[in-house]
Amino acid sequence: MKEKPTPKPRKGRPSASNVALATVAEMAGVSEATVSRVLNRRYGIASATRQAVEDALRKSGYERSTRGNIVLILVPGLASFFFSDLCDAFAVELGRAGLNTIVGPVYPGTVQERDYVESLVHRGIAAVVFLSASNTLVNSDPVAHQLLHERGVPFVTFNGAFAGVEAPVFSTDDWRAAELAVGHLYDLGHRRIGICTGPEGNMPADRRLEGFLTAMRRRNIAGVEKLWVRQPYGTEGGRRGAEMLLAEGVTGIVAASDEMALGAIRHITREGLHVPSDISVVGYNDSRWLDFTDPPLTSVRQPVDDIVRSITSTLNDIIANRSYGVGEILLEPELRVRGSTAPVPPDR
Repeated sequence: MKEKPTPKPRKGRPSASNVALATVAEMAGVSEATVSRVLNRRYGIASATRQAVEDALRKSGYERSTRGNIVLILVPGLASFFFSDLCDAFAVELGRAGLNTIVGPVYPGTVQERDYVESLVHRGIAAVVFLSASNTLVNSDPVAHQLLHERGVPFVTFNGAFAGVEAPVFSTDDWRAAELAVGHLYDLGHRRIGICTGPEGNMPADRRLEGFLTAMRRRNIAGVEKLWVRQPYGTEGGRRGAEMLLAEGVTGIVAASDEMALGAIRHITREGLHVPSDISVVGYNDSRWLDFTDPPLTSVRQPVDDIVRSITSTLNDIIANRSYGVGEILLEPELRVRGSTAPVPPDR
């Protein structure tokens, strides 16, 4: 039996992906192996080299497949109606874009954030959203976002940016939120208005306090230095804050969260006073559940729909390798007036 000759390999045209890879490598001034390592998010690539390759990928129009379709959302717990509503909205909106959501409830700036990132970045992840997580803390542990940067995993932050990091940032305009709350109480005749805000070093809390002081001074209200307190977020922080502010003779309280506002109302009623006939209270975040509190809570609403749409749109651009903006975009809050605010009592 005659042995069949070994067929010679045919010469064909290189695939489009190989051509594109070579083009990207030439534009970036690196080897194709380096481009491949960037595409596969490997360790050991200098930041400048990775950036050069990313720039070349965008300029060449190279279409790369997404490594995974998971978006990790790091959020400071789900007990808050606002954050649970926000995560639910993200799951729906990202699902429409073909992305799956994993929600990681963490205490901001702790090892939990790093653990979530480390465990998922190895399995394949499309992007991360820091939803009022370590990005809201001054001098927070940078390990989580540094790991993402090293591996080329994109991220977006909400309500605070990492210092010195170029990334898309979306925030509710906290200065405007404070103006809305103070202006509402002022128009009702209140002049002794106090604020119970969050801990020092929490960016949204710092901004709300700054906006409050600006709004009070704009209205020539004296003695504002005694009309603000800092407490941990939550009902207990609101209760303690109300106790301190009532001692200063306030007739209206602006709280830095709805939970703080509800804690303040609890203390006010335990003191034998009534909301809003004696003391008016304004919350922050807003939720459909506030229609069912007693009394229904007036609150400054963070624009959930705008937040979710803006972040999802940017994530789609990043993942598809389209151009996108960096820096902070402020989103407009809205005052929702309910039953916890009323004109100042005549005797006050």
